[in-house]
Order: sequence, then C-alpha cells, then structure tokens
Amino acid sequence: LWHIAILALVQGITEFLPVSSSAHLVLAPVVLGTADQGLLFDIAVHFGTLIAVCLYFWRESLQLPVGAIHLLGKRRGSAQAKLALHVILGSIPVIIAGLFLHELVPAGLRSIEMIAIATIVFGILLGIADWIGAKRKSLGSMDRLDAILIGLAQILALIPGTSRSGITMTMARFIGYSRAEAARFSLLLSIPAIAGAALLGLLDVIEAGSLRFGLDLAIAALLSCVSAFAAIAVMMRILDKASFMPFVIYRLLLGAALLAYIYLL
Repeated sequence: LWHIAILALVQGITEFLPVSSSAHLVLAPVVLGTADQGLLFDIAVHFGTLIAVCLYFWRESLQLPVGAIHLLGKRRGSAQAKLALHVILGSIPVIIAGLFLHELVPAGLRSIEMIAIATIVFGILLGIADWIGAKRKSLGSMDRLDAILIGLAQILALIPGTSRSGITMTMARFIGYSRAEAARFSLLLSIPAIAGAALLGLLDVIEAGSLRFGLDLAIAALLSCVSAFAAIAVMMRILDKASFMPFVIYRLLLGAALLAYIYLL
C-alpha cells in the first residue's frame, strides 16, 4: 500500500506542475526498486487528477459542455462557445499525434536518457519564455491562432520529460499570456488530454482481458485526486506573485541527476 500511496502522490503532485508527471512515474519504480506500476494503475491515477482539475476549475468545466452546445446552435459568439472552441482547437493536434504514436509505439517512449534530455531542454525553454514573455493577454482575448499554436506545442508532451503542462505554458508565455492565464488554459487543455489518454489505456486493458477494479486502484485514484487539487492550488497562488523559475531550477537539477545516474553510477 505504501508503494501505491507514493506513486499516487507523485502523479497527483506532478501532473499539473511543469515538471512532467510521466517522467516521474517512469522513474519512481527505479528509485523505489519496484516493478513498473502498470497501465491500469496509470489509468487510475490519471482519473484521479482529471477529477481534481474539474473540481478546481468547476466553473470553466461546466462552461465547456455548454459552450459545445452553443457551437452547434446559434450562440457561437458566446464566451462559453469561444472557450470550448479554443479547448477543442488546442486538443485536436495532440489527439491526432497521440493516436498515431499509440499505433506506432504502443508501449510509449520510456528511455531514461530521453527523459533527462527533455527535462533539461524544455526546462530551459520554459525559463526563456517566462523571461521574455509579455503579460498582456488573457483567456478572454484568446483567438483561434493562439489556441492552435498552444495545441501544436502540446504534441511535444508525448515525449516523456517534456511535461504537457510545461510545454503549453511555455508556448502561452511566448505568445504573450500572463503566468496565471497560461497556467489556467494549460490546465483546461488537460481535461480532454487526460481523458483521451485514459480512454486509450482502458481500451488496451479491456482488449487484453486484464480489466479489474480493486481497493488499491480506488486508493490510488483518491490520493492522486487530493494531491493534484492541492498542487494546482499552490501553483496558482505561486504564479500570482512569482515566476516559473523554481520549476525551471528543479527541472535542471532533476535532468542533471538523471544523467549522472546513467553515466556515472
């Protein structure tokens, strides 16, 4: 149970911070000396984090289905419709790329060396974007091109170590969004991204005939939900007053430690 608790907390805390949850979940078994937690566990903890972001941004989460209905009707100019459209446009690229990668490499990309390099490279990129990025734009002023650009950047999150939240926040900062608004849109984009990834994994589990539900998965989902909610709250509070630099420093240190583990130990 303590393995489950640690892995669930790792997932919850890192899912929405710009530090790459997939990298931490790949590395956790190495550090703990345990076997890989498996696909079903990954689905459970991702479900927990999905609930957390929907609860934290409950107003926006309710606006998305309303906006989707508006897009199909006569109220395409409403604020809800614009938000839903931007989330859809931002999600389409990674959905297409994710399906392609899933067929090409079903097990995903899990090289520790790749994780280390991506952690460092995209950490530096986040630092540059945060340093030179303007702060003039908000979600209310977002246009379709901005949503598409952030969506295209999200494709890079398919590389473990990149961080889905990190790369989308990086692009948002490059094109002029404030730190808090960049984080807000990134987290809203996580809803279809996480749901889609969990669904693909669930279909694989069903096809393999290994679907099961147990207390361990329920505990994992609950812990990841609670820790993810807390992590979102802390990050949003930090970004109101500070920069992304603490996350950049953490990524550089983590990447350096991984390279040292690979080549020196």
